[in-house]
Amino acid sequence: MPSETLVMIPPLLCDARVFEVQLAALSRDHAVTVAPATCGERMEEIASQILSWAPSRFALFGMGMGGMVAIELLRRAPERVTRLMLVGTTAQADTPEIAAARETQIIAARAGRWEDVLNHEINAEWIAPTGDRAQLTARLTRMGQDIGAESYVRQIRALQRRKDQQAVMGKIGQPTQIICGRHDGQYNVKRHQFMAQMMPNAHLEVIENAGYMPTLETPADMTGFMKAWMAQPQ
Repeated sequence: MPSETLVMIPPLLCDARVFEVQLAALSRDHAVTVAPATCGERMEEIASQILSWAPSRFALFGMGMGGMVAIELLRRAPERVTRLMLVGTTAQADTPEIAAARETQIIAARAGRWEDVLNHEINAEWIAPTGDRAQLTARLTRMGQDIGAESYVRQIRALQRRKDQQAVMGKIGQPTQIICGRHDGQYNVKRHQFMAQMMPNAHLEVIENAGYMPTLETPADMTGFMKAWMAQPQ
């Protein structure tokens, strides 16, 4: 029997390097693909792009912005998703205040103040204090530099325009693992608890020594959770 395909969607300003350890471990037993979250200015566009090339049935993983894309993708084609993992994300739309603050960063990116934007978006305070914040921030900054300002603006537009998906969560029946870092200053534990409670078949795990990038901060823990999740019956 062929192995189950896993599609992984990375966070804002990140690429496959954010999943480096998990890709190496999981690709031994599964076909694993990383889907870019940079191919549209709306969540609907990004989800449609992924669905256009993804296999007919697949496991779905989304982290940060990638989790928001994953929820939209599942809303559009629930019959194609076998299982779901959401990490450091939310089903809620931006508040008007957050959407307005994002506009400020778009203006800065277009004005050439790219380093200032990266310093704003890559927040060391959202990384657990038990980790090497400087080293992780440097890794995230390198990824952000490679993603570039043009792709960043598209991503921010998609974040600003995304719909509230809380009503969708109650309809997700697939086995779902939700992961949150205890020190995630962007989407805190309470938000993840609320999201898990909305879903009929979801389980929440909180990683004590992680913040908003648990795949990099606690790679062994994340790999263990992902292997167990992929081993669950559909």
